[in-house]
Amino acid sequence: MACCGGCLCCHCCCNEGDIRTPEELTILGETREDDDDEILPRKDYESLDYDRCINEPFLEVLEGLDNKKARKYEAIKWILVFAIGVSTGLTGLFVDFFVRLFTQLKFRLVGQSVEDCSEKGCLALSLLEFLALNMMFIFISSVLVLIEPVAAGSGIPEIKSYLNGVKIPGIVRLRTFICKVTGVLFAVAGGLFVGKEGPMIHSGAIVGAGLPQFQSITFKKIRFHFPYFRSDRDKRDFVSAGAAAGVAAAFGAPIGGTLFSLEEGSSFWNQALTWKVLFCSMSATFTLNFFRSGINFNKWGSFQLPGLLNFGEFKCTDGDKSCHLWTAVDLAFFVLMGVAGGLLGALFNCINKRLAKYRMRNVHPKARFVRVLESLLVCMVTTLVIFMASVTLGECRDLVSTINNSTSTQGSVNEEVNSTIRRFFCYNNTYNDMATLFFNPQEVAIHQLFHQNATFSPVTLSLFFVLYFFLSCWTYGVSVPSGLFVPSLLCGASLGRLVANILKINFHMQIYSGTFALIGAAAFLGGVVRMTISLTVILIESTNEITYGLPIMITLMVAKWTGDFFNKGIYDIHIHLKGVPLLEWETEVEMDKLTASDIMEPNLTYVYPHTRIQSLVSILRTTVYHAFPVVTENRDNEKEFMKGNILISNNIKFKKASVLTRAGEQRRRCQSMKSYPSSELRHVCDEQVAVEPAEEGQDMLQQMLERRHVPYPNLYPDQSPSEEWTMEERFRPLTFHGLILRSQLVNLLIRGVCYAENQSSASQPRLSHSEMTEDYPRFPDIHDLDLALLNPRMIVDVTPYMNPCPNTVSPNTRVSQVFNLFRTMGLRHLPVVNAVGEVSLRLRGTFTLHCFQLKTESTSCILTVHLHNNGFLVA
Repeated sequence: MACCGGCLCCHCCCNEGDIRTPEELTILGETREDDDDEILPRKDYESLDYDRCINEPFLEVLEGLDNKKARKYEAIKWILVFAIGVSTGLTGLFVDFFVRLFTQLKFRLVGQSVEDCSEKGCLALSLLEFLALNMMFIFISSVLVLIEPVAAGSGIPEIKSYLNGVKIPGIVRLRTFICKVTGVLFAVAGGLFVGKEGPMIHSGAIVGAGLPQFQSITFKKIRFHFPYFRSDRDKRDFVSAGAAAGVAAAFGAPIGGTLFSLEEGSSFWNQALTWKVLFCSMSATFTLNFFRSGINFNKWGSFQLPGLLNFGEFKCTDGDKSCHLWTAVDLAFFVLMGVAGGLLGALFNCINKRLAKYRMRNVHPKARFVRVLESLLVCMVTTLVIFMASVTLGECRDLVSTINNSTSTQGSVNEEVNSTIRRFFCYNNTYNDMATLFFNPQEVAIHQLFHQNATFSPVTLSLFFVLYFFLSCWTYGVSVPSGLFVPSLLCGASLGRLVANILKINFHMQIYSGTFALIGAAAFLGGVVRMTISLTVILIESTNEITYGLPIMITLMVAKWTGDFFNKGIYDIHIHLKGVPLLEWETEVEMDKLTASDIMEPNLTYVYPHTRIQSLVSILRTTVYHAFPVVTENRDNEKEFMKGNILISNNIKFKKASVLTRAGEQRRRCQSMKSYPSSELRHVCDEQVAVEPAEEGQDMLQQMLERRHVPYPNLYPDQSPSEEWTMEERFRPLTFHGLILRSQLVNLLIRGVCYAENQSSASQPRLSHSEMTEDYPRFPDIHDLDLALLNPRMIVDVTPYMNPCPNTVSPNTRVSQVFNLFRTMGLRHLPVVNAVGEVSLRLRGTFTLHCFQLKTESTSCILTVHLHNNGFLVA
């Protein structure tokens, strides 16, 4: 496409006989071979363009859109939502099938070896066999992460960032999907304390992002002509549906998945999307349920296994009238368990944060194979702990009492109990309770803690909790795809079951042990991830018991409040460590003391409605802004007072006094900044704005690099601000007409959309909306353009392609209102325009709060702005 566009540009904008001056060659980057390098670094994170660009090509599409086409468009969207749900469900089926296959094969081989070697005295051979299988699986998983590093971890922090408007490179690519799905099944089968439910959310999001595009960047041959949904707005909506489908497939909770996407993922939400997201979640749940039930029970259409994680049925033994799932008295213990879960979750997050920082400083900067070695080290230690704890720390429990005290009377459950117990070194109808927990899949261990009575001793549960706590904390963050939901649930379930055993044995209370195990799991998981509404619904749907709604909700609230007193949730911590500029939920009270004029970018880089190619190239090569205001200058905009009419004269005086010019706003901003306690803000306006005159013969491109933060004065790059300019000359009035994106300007240059100086702008070629969005989501960059094909003196009319009606604010708008606009409307750019339509300055990107300490030792927060190369406002 770039080659074709280059030929078109050459044909339309160049003449073979043109002779360029040295200045033009310098601007076009042809003077030195070194200029082939990137002038400015490309940043990892960009903001999504969720706001529509209402330009002329878009309006032409709307004009041709009648009711029939609109219904067709809506029908296609519903079909794609259904396809995303089905694909996510099939992805979950694939992962679950192979995890079960590899895990059962491994435990069968190792378990049989241990049983045989317990009598022959060859346990070392069993350990080596166990270690070799686990390390082989983990090696494969870690190598897949080397192929695509974004596939590491659960992916929830990255997807949460994406749904909040931050684009992370490679997060929704097909290669990431393949490495994530394949890697997580080997990581779980390899015995690491990780879950497959978290990566399912990431996998579903990738399906939602890629399926409606009908093309792949990884596999170039996968490219179909599908002109619909070619924008960040549509793509993000499909990602929301895919993430919800991932939650629904993981837990069998379609409503919980919808709430997860709404509560945890999106800082701004399209209300028309809610019904589609729920439909997508339902499609994923019932697709997975249909195939799992048919494969496992050979009863196609029975729908007995709704999700990858099955909590089972909570009910008392038939005929036991004194048994209750929970009572009002138990709520006091649930609150205390919520406090304990919040404290333990805060400790978990604190330790994991320190480990993550250590990895960032000492592991990630080194050679990539070091990450594989770390994963193998964690695998080796985990395997040794599992084997040694099962052999030496377990207690022999009575097998008969386990079956008799089962909470279910179905024979199939008894058969399942017999098939999952481990007898390591236990004889005479006894079994090893520690080995039964460690030498089973995590979902089976959770099911046992929820539903088996008198199975595990308090000592075993205590040791299991401590070992699992620290090993799962160490594991989360290694270079393998890994989820945190199941390890947290299992860790909390053991703690809750320990509390139930203590209350039963020491206090002789009549309680249902499964309820306490469930509440313990909810408390610890809530203390780690700090989710409330969506997690409550997910757990209720997973248990299929609505009576658990109140205790689960109370426990999660208490756990969140307790944990928030010490630190943030694990996903927010990792988002912060990655440096993602994510919006908070709300601003501090002090934000109302600031206005938009206090935090806006003071130096504008702008373009004119008709701009020369040399100006566009110099702007694009010397800045990394994502959008530019389209303006015209107001040099002679003063009005004469009408003589003889006092009323009109006074009205004009009031208008001139109340409307600040750009220069006046900059003076007020400088005075305001100097009064702030922050030394950083006090010296913002002390910097010299103008650049010193360049030495004779200095590279003009280098001059533009040095003045890249200076307002671009006009069409010609050689007329730069001088030291003698007054504030009025440097910040002269500009009438705002619209915004044009960087990608649009580059597209216009590549496709040769320009006209000669002796021609009318009507002779300029016109591009359709499909041509403007054809290269989505990888638009060409100015560095990819062959500048030798451009004629610098040609003119580009940008008015048909700019957005003439972006969201704007007044300079007097409070920062809290500006923040709400960014968050609720998903904005990336927000021009600040005064009462007479003059663009003053602009706000770009994402806000983060920067706190400082006042002299009175009371904490206050203000917004500081530093330009973070691609247009973010970061502290």
